[in-house]
Amino acid sequence: MDGTIRDALRRSLGTPARRWLLVGTLVAGLLAAVALVAAADPADRTFAELSSTVQGLTSVVTPLFGILLVRDLRRAPVRLPVLPTVLAVGLPAVVVGVVGVLICAATLALTPADVAGEPWRFAGTVALGSVLVHIVAGLVGTGLGLLSRSVVVAFLATIILPLGLFALLGAVDALRPAQPWLTPFGSVRNLLSGEMTPLRWVQWLCVLLIWGVGLNAAGAALLNRRGRPTGS
Repeated sequence: MDGTIRDALRRSLGTPARRWLLVGTLVAGLLAAVALVAAADPADRTFAELSSTVQGLTSVVTPLFGILLVRDLRRAPVRLPVLPTVLAVGLPAVVVGVVGVLICAATLALTPADVAGEPWRFAGTVALGSVLVHIVAGLVGTGLGLLSRSVVVAFLATIILPLGLFALLGAVDALRPAQPWLTPFGSVRNLLSGEMTPLRWVQWLCVLLIWGVGLNAAGAALLNRRGRPTGS
């Protein structure tokens, strides 16, 4: 199992295409941070506001790393356990999250423009939340990658399903309070605001269980029931 995990970690960023995907994601985050600092009002030039935009934008791409890892699993010439692949998505997720934190911090620190009165408020919580956002996004990718054979369909589903559920719950006043309990986007807003309470941490755990643990468990069960075609 240790060797399988090491192999999955190597594969997570082990091809030129995936390394370029990582670079492109981080460059997009940097450009977003610079653009926001240049265009925002001074009151909005805070670490939390920067992180909300930058980490939210780059988290759209993070699930793709998980989907590609699952594609490797399907193509393996021998039957491999699912868990190491699911765990391996944590590597690109943490890299994108941590570098995103550094980008936001450097952009805010180096900006020559006026900033908000407390630009670093909740910085520690926002930094931690940034990494957690990408970990959940990566797990959504592995889960939907296990449920769908198509990389394109799985990637589109990582956008459509969470946002669709968020919009559906938001359209009904009685259901709106369920957004942070049931949708990744609902918990993302809380994490990247930095204003976390015990209740909001419980809400994030519920989202992790549904979209991280539950989705991957369902996908693994479906994959094992279908059987895995072997390939070269």
